[in-house]
Amino acid sequence: MSTDTTASVSTHILDTSIGRPAEGVAISLAARSGSGAQWVALGGSRTDADGRCKDLPALPEGTTHVRLGFETEAYFLKFTESGALTESAVSAASAGQQAEAPQDAPRSRCGGAPFFPEVAITFTVTPGEHFHVPLLLNPFGYSVYRGS
Repeated sequence: MSTDTTASVSTHILDTSIGRPAEGVAISLAARSGSGAQWVALGGSRTDADGRCKDLPALPEGTTHVRLGFETEAYFLKFTESGALTESAVSAASAGQQAEAPQDAPRSRCGGAPFFPEVAITFTVTPGEHFHVPLLLNPFGYSVYRGS
């Protein structure tokens, strides 16, 4: 919710390597009031099953610059080359079972750690406006734009 003196921010992530929302990505939010001001960490959240982050902290009055930080490495490392979720494989192994991946599970295309372990997007905001900044993500690249 925005007022005449504050801006608001939202985001979502689409994993373009599988054409689906990226669930469970940690996102941090920081703000500052001017080019030379110090960044102030405001908190963060995680993307939901639809790749959306609906509960980012509110921006303080006077915010002019915003930084969204996306922890992409942990998201991509959840998947092994076989497509099995690493967490599932660990749980199954500790229970003496073989983990099976769903047929539509994402597969790592990066042969290990993704090239971009994190993404930081910095942009300017105007009081009274809402800024939606989607992230289109894959293990070897990303793009962003001002959405609606």
